[in-house]
Amino acid sequence: MTHNPAAVAEDGPFYARTRLPTAHGTFDVRVFREGDKEHLAISVGELKGAEALPVRVHSECLTSEVLGSLKCDCKPQLDGALELIQREGRGVVLYMRQEGRGIGLGNKIRAYHLQEQGVDTVDANRLLGFDDDLRRYGAAADMLAGLGVRSVALVTNNPLKVDGLRAAGVPVVDRIPLVTGVNPVNVHYLETKRVRMGHMYSSDDVQVDEASAVDQAG
Repeated sequence: MTHNPAAVAEDGPFYARTRLPTAHGTFDVRVFREGDKEHLAISVGELKGAEALPVRVHSECLTSEVLGSLKCDCKPQLDGALELIQREGRGVVLYMRQEGRGIGLGNKIRAYHLQEQGVDTVDANRLLGFDDDLRRYGAAADMLAGLGVRSVALVTNNPLKVDGLRAAGVPVVDRIPLVTGVNPVNVHYLETKRVRMGHMYSSDDVQVDEASAVDQAG
């Protein structure tokens, strides 16, 4: 089959675009290239000129989103963000290929192994020689600029993400909390994020039955 360049839908900095029906509704999906990575902008409604647009900058998590891992809250957060922008009738989820807070899939699995031995998520990354969070937000800023978004209400519990986007030039004018996906396996992980990484929710937001947590975490 002969490749037809005219058949490729280009849209500013995005090299592919389609409408995608999903279990959460129909979204406008664009693909953005950053080197060998391909990030997604998954959106609802008019974006150009939007102010205080609900925006989730979501990092890829294969173990949760594909395998159904209970060790984190990533898939519920992704689902919750997609449901939120559908409910609002406007917004965008930027799906960034930054597995394991930027350390990659293999190193995330290595960190999981350390966690099995009683090390928390922060110290596991440090023992592997990584900073607590290696994610960068320049590509996300470029994507939002390409979409014409003027300012965002960031869907996050993570203050470092707010700071990172602002440092990259994104006007973050509000924050929308998203606490979801708490289960007996990940409750200690979520508490670590609150206590050691400053995630903005209370200990009451991540309460589960302690005996059940010990049983299932093994």
